[in-house]
Amino acid sequence: MTDLLVLPVAGIGEIRPGDDLAAAIVEAAPWLQDDDVLVVTSKIVSKAEGRLVPVPAAEGPARDAAKDEILRGETARVVAARGQTRIVQTHHGFVMANAGIDASNVEPDRLVLLPVDPDASARALRAAVRGLTSRTVAVIISDTMGRTWRNGLTDVALGTAGLDPIDDHRGRTDSFGNELQVTQIAVADELAAAADLVKGKTGGVPVAVVRGYPHAVTDDDGPGAGMLVRDGASDMFSLGTAEARADGLRLAAGLPAGALFGPPVLSDTEDTAAVVRAIAHALPAAAKGTLFTHEKNPAAVRETPPPGVELPAATTDLIICSPPGESTAQLIRFGADVHRLRASLAAEGLASALLTDTPPLLLSIGPA
Repeated sequence: MTDLLVLPVAGIGEIRPGDDLAAAIVEAAPWLQDDDVLVVTSKIVSKAEGRLVPVPAAEGPARDAAKDEILRGETARVVAARGQTRIVQTHHGFVMANAGIDASNVEPDRLVLLPVDPDASARALRAAVRGLTSRTVAVIISDTMGRTWRNGLTDVALGTAGLDPIDDHRGRTDSFGNELQVTQIAVADELAAAADLVKGKTGGVPVAVVRGYPHAVTDDDGPGAGMLVRDGASDMFSLGTAEARADGLRLAAGLPAGALFGPPVLSDTEDTAAVVRAIAHALPAAAKGTLFTHEKNPAAVRETPPPGVELPAATTDLIICSPPGESTAQLIRFGADVHRLRASLAAEGLASALLTDTPPLLLSIGPA
């Protein structure tokens, strides 16, 4: 493997709306070679593309209100909020603090927004550099992000052209002959982070070149950095902790009396353990004397069901819910306690349906 070089591109100067960014980079880096990876901070791309918005220059309520309005416009959904900090998903799909809106290295009465389409910006910049130099380079548009579970910031790729953003190792074997099953290396992010080591945040160097990374540059523009964005179906951390808890409470408040059961997903042992856990979580909050009796054999009820009761076909378990008494107050509290149990079952991935209207209540359990 050849040596890997990370080279700063100094002397670019201030970029303003309408400036020819490719020309400025080429003038500052006449030494560009084929197969170089050009890593460009998104801020100067945004400046060249006119992604600047006016705000009051003086700190105060008017500036804060303007910033909040701009943030709302750049936000597809709020992921988490703590004090003045907002972690949001942008319309691009990026999850970032304050939608990547930046007030640094810009006039006090302006904010810089992210490029509208960073992949398109990377493709255009790559084509322009090729037109000026006849060199075939890759381009990464980078910006700074935090990481879940980790302190500190690092640069990542928002847009790419001329390289595969992910090096997929699945199906390859390691040095011990084990086949790799899940390994996908975010090459574009790693190159962006490497470039930031020489760009820095305060040195006035918004562009760097990574040279010597093998097989990085492709003839075509490639799929773009959009493929690095995890889709909703596979995002296991789509909400902050407090937001996920609040969302769960809202879902519990709207839990319907009858639930549609899905196909079985757990073994009998796992189903039973989940029901036992749900009861254990709900019972301590129930009124003294309330009983939740777990019946693992629905077939027995099918043979001699209570009058008017029809057991759903997917039922795996039953719970007989008995109130602590018959007074109005006790029955009101009992209804709340049964709902607690049903919310606890839902948290275990189990659906439930009330089969009777008067105590003792018969609760049918099945896969959600």
